[in-house]
Amino acid sequence: MANAQAVNAASVVRSSVHNKWYQVILSSHVSEKATRVTERYNQFVFDVDPAATKPQIKSAVEFCFKVKVKAVNTLNVKGKRKFFGQRAGRRNNEKKAYVTLEPGYDIDFVVTDKS
Repeated sequence: MANAQAVNAASVVRSSVHNKWYQVILSSHVSEKATRVTERYNQFVFDVDPAATKPQIKSAVEFCFKVKVKAVNTLNVKGKRKFFGQRAGRRNNEKKAYVTLEPGYDIDFVVTDKS
């Protein structure tokens, strides 16, 4: 009985580790600059958790996309001040990560099933 509980505890730890990687990368950042950077330098741009570190981002990208990461550069973007009607407000701050892949690796965001 104790062995079964140990197996369950191990699976919970493993699943929490996998969930951790999916919480680091929030989304891919789609813009003209991101597309240009992808084509020229084999870099991909992601919106990431503001508390994420470069090693965490590298591990998350390697785990989620099964690629080798060469370098990670991060950028903190300050939220713009905007007016919502007559009220002044501010958009949220965000963090972007420019991820450079090793030569020969690629991330395909558009996967189609031909069957």
